[in-house]
Amino acid sequence: MLKIGVIGLGNIAQKAYLPVMAAMQDQYEFHLTTRNPEKRAQLATMYGFQHTHATLEELMAVKPAAVFVHTPTDTHAAIIKQLLLAGIHVYVDKPVATDLQVVQSLYDLAAARHLLLTCGFNRRFAPFNQQLKALPDKRMLVAEKVREVGSQDPETAVFDLMIHMVDTGLFLLDEPLEHTSGRLTTTATGALAQGYLTVQTAHEQLEVITNMYGGVNLEQVTVQTTGQRASVTDLSTKTVMTTATTTTTAFPDWTPTLEKRGFAPLIRAFLTAVTTHGPNPVDPTGAITSHAVCRHLLSD
Repeated sequence: MLKIGVIGLGNIAQKAYLPVMAAMQDQYEFHLTTRNPEKRAQLATMYGFQHTHATLEELMAVKPAAVFVHTPTDTHAAIIKQLLLAGIHVYVDKPVATDLQVVQSLYDLAAARHLLLTCGFNRRFAPFNQQLKALPDKRMLVAEKVREVGSQDPETAVFDLMIHMVDTGLFLLDEPLEHTSGRLTTTATGALAQGYLTVQTAHEQLEVITNMYGGVNLEQVTVQTTGQRASVTDLSTKTVMTTATTTTTAFPDWTPTLEKRGFAPLIRAFLTAVTTHGPNPVDPTGAITSHAVCRHLLSD
């Protein structure tokens, strides 16, 4: 049975990853890692995990095939490099790093060592977003994230929040990028107010909008094709409009949230790729492009 490490057991790991992994213990041997002994004991008991460690070095000593990295962003680069140099596949929360040269160097290292470096862009794997991706003849796309009230500086907001919609929008495009432009607006205190990105291909135009002060919490992606208009709202409902009909589809009530939001499919895809030596489920070129676009937004 393959050994799979998890380092960093904070909010995202507890909410989005451990519940999925707990149900896969008949397929993989999971090793949880955190310096906090109380958290190690609590989560092992809660989910029935049998193996815990205090440090990355302890985890690496058991020779895991892959490690999920859920530590703070500023620690990603050093941890990822250490794991790749040890011949271990890596899954990491977005962003891989906020320095584009570091992102590129880590992906280059993974490629040189024939290892996976997979960035956790879960929205690519959300079932309704996958249905949007399959639509032919796309022309206009809008990927929008609205917060009721936000209070993050531009660097944090772009790489913590806006990057999701940037990556989702770029993922949905079917043609090579030809032109990008964008701008950020800030409040009097320097927090991000709005972020705007425009992307053009030969036949498609994408608008990415992040509004940190919108009076509502909303995520919506709309794709206009030559034959229909389809929108996905909060990853949980899809509305398709044509001249004569409007159809709204929702998941069955019992569908787990982590399935709807794409976390469970992405986790399974990564572990399958590790097991079968398959391709990276989040293609490196696309992931690097999403990081690059965000960095350029902040640099302009």
